[in-house]
Amino acid sequence: MTNKHSKATFAGGCFWCMVKPFDQWDGVHSVISGYTGGHVEKPSYEDVKTGTTGHYEAVEITYDPNIIDYQTILDLYWRQIDPTDDGGQFHDRGDQYRTAIFYHDEKQKEQAEDSKQELGNSGKFSKPIVTEILPATTFYPAEDYHQDFYKKNEEEYQEDRAKSGRDEFIEETWK
Repeated sequence: MTNKHSKATFAGGCFWCMVKPFDQWDGVHSVISGYTGGHVEKPSYEDVKTGTTGHYEAVEITYDPNIIDYQTILDLYWRQIDPTDDGGQFHDRGDQYRTAIFYHDEKQKEQAEDSKQELGNSGKFSKPIVTEILPATTFYPAEDYHQDFYKKNEEEYQEDRAKSGRDEFIEETWK
């Protein structure tokens, strides 16, 4: 990675659904599915799905800030989740599916806090915004079969996404 690339790390429920929205933007170099925020080193999917590792399913986005800035990525993130749900996201329930923004420096922390406050003040949601803003910790890439799942397993991805309720929520909230 060269100096012109930055990282953004977000938890937004099932990581399969969090790759495609970021993957298709100019300036995004990669979107990796993985685990972060917990206390188990090198967790597996089987470990994380138990909900006992403290890890979130998350995506780590490597991007060129000269082409796409962090604020744009943050704005896109908020439009993928229900930031008022502290029990998971859509049909995926449990701590491993909670939402969080993991900041990599103080500027990201400040931008994340400002955007969270702005969203909370917008009146778009009747419940409080519960998405946490946390310091980035070790990010463990998920197993290969989880990477680019929406491309490699398009039919399964579409079925899972359709039954999740995510798209209906996004359409209703951000129309």
